[in-house]
Amino acid sequence: MSELDPKLTFDSFVVGPANRLASAAARRAAESPGTSYNPLFLYSAPGLGKTHILTAIAHKSEEGLRVEYMALEQYLERLEGSLKAGEDSGVYGDLDILLLDDVQFLTGQPEAQEMLLKTLDQLSASGGQIVLASDRPPADINGLDARLLSRFSGGLIVDLGIPEFETRVAIVQKKANEKKQTLEPGVAEAVAKAPLKNVRELGGILNKIFATQDLEGRQFTVDEVAKLLEDQDRAAALSTGSDEFGSFLSELTSSVAEVVEQTEEEWRKTIREAIESADRQGFSTLRLDPLLNSPGEPSEWRKQVDRFKADLARLNEIERELDRLGNPWPEAAQGVLEDPDRLDEAEALLTSVRERQRPFPQLADGPQLHDLEGYDGIALKAAAQLVGVEKPEYNPLYLWSADEAVAKSVLGAVARSYVEANPGLKVAVSSVSMFAQDFIRALGEGVAGAWRERWWTADLLLITEIEDLVQTERAQDEFFHLFEALRRRGARMMFVADRAPAAIAEIDDRLRSRFEGGLVIELTQGSIAPFDLVEQEQDEPEREDSIFVPALGTEDTSDDTAQLVPIEVSSPGGVWFPGPENAVIHWPKIEALLIEELD
Repeated sequence: MSELDPKLTFDSFVVGPANRLASAAARRAAESPGTSYNPLFLYSAPGLGKTHILTAIAHKSEEGLRVEYMALEQYLERLEGSLKAGEDSGVYGDLDILLLDDVQFLTGQPEAQEMLLKTLDQLSASGGQIVLASDRPPADINGLDARLLSRFSGGLIVDLGIPEFETRVAIVQKKANEKKQTLEPGVAEAVAKAPLKNVRELGGILNKIFATQDLEGRQFTVDEVAKLLEDQDRAAALSTGSDEFGSFLSELTSSVAEVVEQTEEEWRKTIREAIESADRQGFSTLRLDPLLNSPGEPSEWRKQVDRFKADLARLNEIERELDRLGNPWPEAAQGVLEDPDRLDEAEALLTSVRERQRPFPQLADGPQLHDLEGYDGIALKAAAQLVGVEKPEYNPLYLWSADEAVAKSVLGAVARSYVEANPGLKVAVSSVSMFAQDFIRALGEGVAGAWRERWWTADLLLITEIEDLVQTERAQDEFFHLFEALRRRGARMMFVADRAPAAIAEIDDRLRSRFEGGLVIELTQGSIAPFDLVEQEQDEPEREDSIFVPALGTEDTSDDTAQLVPIEVSSPGGVWFPGPENAVIHWPKIEALLIEELD
């Protein structure tokens, strides 16, 4: 375990309204690991006490408990080392408490996220506690796997805010006591009133005061606190160039720019105007900056400027489309939509959002539950309870019949009754084969993460032909994670098969136990009602297959009437041969298997 600072304990942590919940939850995690909030996720801006709390948990833990505290990077390095040594990745599975700092660095590390997910599973299974700290909430960690986000949400996520005035006074007084310093009346209050961003800045001010008192052998006065804060503000202003000399330089630069514009070459003027226009729109211009600073006329500069403008136009299109779709991940768009060099990321984000918003198939018109006759009474009662207002007692509901069409008729009636009573909620109806094929499609299109979120947000999940799960491998694993995600959310689930769970050979035992943990009913009577799924059209705007940009090679592209020519846009592709870890699907043609697994 990383060496712990002995001063960072719960006793030295000043509790106020902004951090009371975080402190209480951390104490509970230390005193009773794995019994309350697991995982516990703490977040705040830097300098507000996250590391202090993590260290305090380690100190507070009872003697004999196995506790590890480390930054995310150290955690990953240790895991990597154990894997290289041929050890199992469950190296942390025997811990009582795992404390991880700087979790925000999971961004852009899918392998790290997968390893953390496994660690969470291992610790949860063994009753261990995990506490994580980050400088942002989970939803703001770009590219965070939906499964991790779901796990974090299943525990407790709490922030540490900036301490209010009274707490800051208490912090100042506590730090003075720790340093065995005395402060004149009013000094603590004067320091606490300073517009500081975090406790570290507060500590920096106090260090100057304590040093002055030690070196000069006197007390720091209230007036000196005001002077100290003024000097700090002035230094900050100078660092941003907001002084008189900075204003003079700004005016001088403007005058020189006017003279330069009159004599600059056409290529430099065109590039400069493109940069200035992009700046006004808030776009990054790093791509064009080297061209503008070139000592001579760059080759093909006009082509590069035209491509730059086309990329900006496409970014604007993507932003409008994301707004229209109601982008569920606005934090992922930050920065991406302002940088033409990240156009590929913006396109990928749009593709993921379209996948996330893709509608599920709907059942064609047919009978609702109150229309059914001749079925087993207990089955209809359980089905009615599943879609009722109150939380159902039995969830999931598993119906099976030798003639599966009879059970599917009840499932169809459940779907129609639920939609009728809850028009704003999301119903996902599918067969196992359709689910597996949809998963394969998402893998091929590189949107598996968005695909998961789409399924995981269902309020009612209805799946037929459960016995077909034995024909799949990876899709069966995805189905298990879907089941768990919906169970944690309290979503309702109903499954239909031609046999009981115990009679489905080779199915994952985890799934079998979860089916049997609900209510399993055999249907021995009932009629067959229509069961037809209708694909819903996704509301997508028409888009041309070509992007139009100013013609290359014209003498003057600064003119708005420049000729336009099409540039064909090709979509990415590749070849993928399915391995044993992928779902087994019966395809009519072998050519249809040529997709690329991007997830």
